[in-house]
Amino acid sequence: MTYAPQDSPGTVTYASHDSPEATTYASHDSPVRPVRPVRSRRTARFLAARSLKLHRKAWAAVFAVLVLTSLVLGGFALATLSTVAGHARVERYAGAAAVVAGDQTTRYTAELVGGESHSASAELTERVRVPRSVLPRIAAVPGVRAAVADDAFPVAMSANATATRAGAPAPTSTPTPVYGHSWQAAALAPFTLREGRAPAGPRQVVLDGSLADRMGVRVGGTIRAQSLGTPATYEICGIAAPKGQGDRTGLGHQGAVFFTDQRARQLAGHPGSTDAIGVLAEPGVSVEQIHAGVRAALAGAEPARSVGAGQRYEDDDTGLRVLTGDSRGEPEFLDAAPSRWGLLQLLASVCALVVMIAVLVVAGTIAQAVHQRAREMALLRAVGATPEQLRATVSREIRTVAVVAAVTGAIGSVPVFGLLLRLLRSRDAVPAGLELPTPWWLYAVPLLTAGLTVLVAWLAGTLACRRTARVRPAQAMGEAQGEPERPGRGRTVTGLVMLCLGAASAGTAVLQFGEVAAMAASTAAVTLVIGCALLGPWIARGALRVLGAPARRFGGAGGYLAAAAAQANSRRLGAAITPIVLMVAFVTVQMSGGATLDRQGGRQGEEAVRADLAVTTAGSGTTGGPGITEETVDRISRVPGVAAASGVLHSTVVLARKDVGEPRLDRLPVLAVSPSAMPRLLDPGVVEGDTAKLGRGTVAVGKDRARSLGLGIGSVVTLRYGDGANVSLRVAAVYERSLALGDFLFATEELAPHMSAPLHSRVLLGLDAPAGQVQAAVQRVLADSATGARVTPHPAGEQQKAEDRGVGEVITVVAVSVIGGFTVIAVLSTLTLIMIGRRQEIQLLRLVGAGRRQIRRMLRIEAAVVGLTGLVVGAAAALVPLVALSLPLAGTLPYLPPVQAGVIVAVVAVTVAAGVLLPMRPALRKRHPAGVGKR
Repeated sequence: MTYAPQDSPGTVTYASHDSPEATTYASHDSPVRPVRPVRSRRTARFLAARSLKLHRKAWAAVFAVLVLTSLVLGGFALATLSTVAGHARVERYAGAAAVVAGDQTTRYTAELVGGESHSASAELTERVRVPRSVLPRIAAVPGVRAAVADDAFPVAMSANATATRAGAPAPTSTPTPVYGHSWQAAALAPFTLREGRAPAGPRQVVLDGSLADRMGVRVGGTIRAQSLGTPATYEICGIAAPKGQGDRTGLGHQGAVFFTDQRARQLAGHPGSTDAIGVLAEPGVSVEQIHAGVRAALAGAEPARSVGAGQRYEDDDTGLRVLTGDSRGEPEFLDAAPSRWGLLQLLASVCALVVMIAVLVVAGTIAQAVHQRAREMALLRAVGATPEQLRATVSREIRTVAVVAAVTGAIGSVPVFGLLLRLLRSRDAVPAGLELPTPWWLYAVPLLTAGLTVLVAWLAGTLACRRTARVRPAQAMGEAQGEPERPGRGRTVTGLVMLCLGAASAGTAVLQFGEVAAMAASTAAVTLVIGCALLGPWIARGALRVLGAPARRFGGAGGYLAAAAAQANSRRLGAAITPIVLMVAFVTVQMSGGATLDRQGGRQGEEAVRADLAVTTAGSGTTGGPGITEETVDRISRVPGVAAASGVLHSTVVLARKDVGEPRLDRLPVLAVSPSAMPRLLDPGVVEGDTAKLGRGTVAVGKDRARSLGLGIGSVVTLRYGDGANVSLRVAAVYERSLALGDFLFATEELAPHMSAPLHSRVLLGLDAPAGQVQAAVQRVLADSATGARVTPHPAGEQQKAEDRGVGEVITVVAVSVIGGFTVIAVLSTLTLIMIGRRQEIQLLRLVGAGRRQIRRMLRIEAAVVGLTGLVVGAAAALVPLVALSLPLAGTLPYLPPVQAGVIVAVVAVTVAAGVLLPMRPALRKRHPAGVGKR
């Protein structure tokens, strides 16, 4: 111990090896009362500097947790704000000053109990078209050079052998989405001819340059193309490229083939309307002038309305929109807006989860680091340090570590953000048409998350040392000699309340169904985990009662030492168990929830499909690629040996409902088949009614959805189709295989008129002849098609998936990785801090005769108790909400793939073993221990 006289008479500053904090107290000249230091800030600065130097390992663990917290929060904040600023990419309308399109949003307003009205909105996934009658109005606006109607319809193409260039790849159907347009609409990109001439007849086309290069075709050749009707052969009369992009590239994300204006209107199938109208401006006319002029023209004496305005819901805006700037891409990529909203919701939910876990992990790690120094702080209090000095010292230490860690994590969040975007795009979780911009101001966001990290760390440190700083010095010394026998009453009561709330939420989930059950199960998971974290010491005591006796009986001296050490330090054991419970519970819920629904949905899908053969294409209509036309289905149904044939249409509907009094719009995937083909080809598992009665004005409803809406046979349900049409449908049947087929099932003639391109994803066939013979005959029929369709036996099950499922799978993987990384760091940090604080205890055991083998066995048994308890409690905390979720939604117990369960157990085992055994290696390395007081 060293000391130095102070300027203040009668005071001396002491610093020991065990407790290096310099402390000022009254000398023997003034022994009666402690003296407040004259310079509290200087004292706090000195104590903080010495503590950071001596407790390097403890603060290194805190530093690692804070770096990871800042890095993850910054990366997710960047991704979330980039999604907020996201928009559809502008490609086909890059040369237009403005684009006139229908409103692709539907709305729902509901009056609450107090008379206040709230509104909800949802994006539509099918095209809301524009009447062609408004073209003269727009063209007459001053400054408008031309108003061009544009229709985009999917086209399947294949090149004939005579059309290919020498050395080009073999003729093949196009694997990427290709859309047909009128040649007049080529000016909107703008496209210019690279070679050849414009189409002059109904059998002539112009291809964009990138499409021609991919297919290896040249001017003068022929191609086979099919849209919504019969396939036909066309002559390639020209090849075009967007102006200013040279001769090597096209639009990039969509191929384009241009027909004559009359032929394009015929192939599009809606001659009285158009998808959008591009407005070309005169030279020198600003975009603002065009926007104002076109809006005024459309809102004249008789306001222009979108097609089908009479069928829209009363709250919907049926007027036409005038889009400029980045908004021009919305009519090009209809999937961009719904995907952006789904991605934003998922990122926001993951951010909230990460923030909660980060707070728990940071608070636990810092509390353990501060608790390890409880004796030193108690000694400082006993010799005269004031509560303000202790709080200032701890605050300065944490700020020093947290600021450096938060800035380091903020810098690292930028590459994490880039990695997350690449992962989303590589898994096709983000559609090609969705642009996620990164403006310069976006990179200031990590500084805000770094500040949040510092704030959380400071609050955690302040709360951790408040007990020692607040009590009397003598009481602080007494409490520092050992942890309290029982946890605080407030902590215990709060933990019990959280467990009760979790159990109540789980019970609510079992009794409910649909989204209410999912929400209640999610609440149960969060509250149960928080309750387990608060009751960590009690959980540790209970684990010791169960595992202590076997450890003493079968573990020998090491087992006895492990049980005794754990019994004396249940709070410490609880601090080590808590992060394991967090990891096991959250990861299990995330991985098992989706796996259970997928497994049950896959089973239902396999049971539902009764077909013998299926006709599919490469695109299957799911990626904007071509599907199978109704005309092709009719031709297949006439093949000898085909007893039943039905195409499968996929679309979405919007269901308006109230959720806890608030209006909500749910966009749900649906499918349509021919009623005459059920249940021979597709058996939905009808429990009430008859699917043969499906047709115009009727719908079949899943059992769970029917219960939630109070529907029965003959009831009326109001839905909004993908094009915004608001219709009332009579319930013809109720079925049980809704996990596979969706909540609503339609007849083809009911759903097809509300789709932008009613192309079937596949055709299901039932046979009354040998399969091999019929398969060959069907393939001959398909040889005339340009879609590249093929016939496959033993069709796969039909399983509907939400449109944001791809995004959800990627975000789930990221969330599991983040939560797992957080908690692994937390477990390692907590156990390392605990073991560092126990080095004197281990050295003392060696001095009194304990062998290294006995101590290693003691540590292994302690690690086994910690790991096993964390796994069991975490699994129990996850099992309750999972059972509550899977029973009402899937009608089965939760399922976790064995490989994933094994990974969880292995990660826990390796992490606990490393956290317990590695910090003790220096203390066990010496053969003859000495210097109990040294660290």
